[in-house]
Amino acid sequence: MYRTRVKTLLITPALAIAVLGTTGPAFADELPPVETVETAPPAEDPGVLEPAPQAGDTAEPAPAGESATPEISDDGLPTIPGSKPSDLPDARACEPGWSWESTQKFKDYHAGVGLEMANTNRTSRTGRTEFVSETSAEVGIGFSAKYKVKASVLIAEIEAEYGVNLSVSVTTKIGNKYTTDTPPGYTTHGKYGVYRLKSNGYDQWINANCTRGVKHNKTVYSPHRVGWYIWETH
Repeated sequence: MYRTRVKTLLITPALAIAVLGTTGPAFADELPPVETVETAPPAEDPGVLEPAPQAGDTAEPAPAGESATPEISDDGLPTIPGSKPSDLPDARACEPGWSWESTQKFKDYHAGVGLEMANTNRTSRTGRTEFVSETSAEVGIGFSAKYKVKASVLIAEIEAEYGVNLSVSVTTKIGNKYTTDTPPGYTTHGKYGVYRLKSNGYDQWINANCTRGVKHNKTVYSPHRVGWYIWETH
């Protein structure tokens, strides 16, 4: 019996190609020498596009002073770096309508409701005087000239400007009482009504592009509180 000895031959990839290309058995010492050819790297093509960033890639940091995320303006559009706001009014910024601007504040002035009341003390002693309101009425805003702005807009602007609480209109009530002393020989007068704050200002039309029309100066009396106006004569 003959035994066959199997030898394991390690062949490099280059040698393996040579072996597969022959029609018969070949040995290592029979393989042709392998020439090494050096080739220059391909020239860089400036027209080749960069591959799209993949998930997990880190974005290149933005230059100093610039944000990597574009800022969003009030109208929802991204702003252009280095751009400046236009000096022209924004055509979408204003709603057309009448506005009010206050310019000067004065004191409260009384608007009487119903008849004036009076009580004279003809004694030598101090007497008591009591007034009771007999009229119910609604007192609204007073103007030196016809106004075009909405009453609610007017009141809101004056309240914000001077830190007061006002109303578009106030209704007086029947049965409101006021008592005071009347000195000897004096007459006490009383008038029930509404105190209104006097102020100056102007109404003005605002266009859609925020330009403004002519100013119309006026004096306005805004309802402030209900009460009595009391004075004495001798």
